[in-house]
Amino acid sequence: EHLNCYSMRTIFNQIDRREIISRIQLLNEHSRNQWGRMNVYQMVKHNVIWSEWILGKDGHSTKQTIMGKLFGRKSLQRMIRDFKPLPKYVPTSSRFKIREKEGSLDDVKQQWRDLVLELEDFDNDNFLHDFFGVMTKGEVGILAYKHFDHHLRQFGA
Repeated sequence: EHLNCYSMRTIFNQIDRREIISRIQLLNEHSRNQWGRMNVYQMVKHNVIWSEWILGKDGHSTKQTIMGKLFGRKSLQRMIRDFKPLPKYVPTSSRFKIREKEGSLDDVKQQWRDLVLELEDFDNDNFLHDFFGVMTKGEVGILAYKHFDHHLRQFGA
């Protein structure tokens, strides 16, 4: 099934990137999660680390899990085939769980915004998702948008 990344919301679209950045701006120390365990600082930091991973900045070589090899491709296609947001309780890989409960929210928000802007020039052809496996640039763009949207909705932004 061919995926036209221009028919979906994608982080590679300037309007969609601006919308995500505007929503990041809405977050503050009073933002409360509507589901899940993370507080607002942990969620923003989670997205900083996740964005660095997507961009290839964390120096971490990923291997696809056995379950990913079996079910990853189909799961990815189901997840990005339409405009539906990600479900509320999607499990988080342990490498993206943020243990520290507090820090400078303004600093991590700025890091996240900068990384979202950097995604305009995404060129990490070696990106391998630990569950979904090798992904096209179009698939990465849709997944990134949906991931950011998921967490911003989680905090009412």
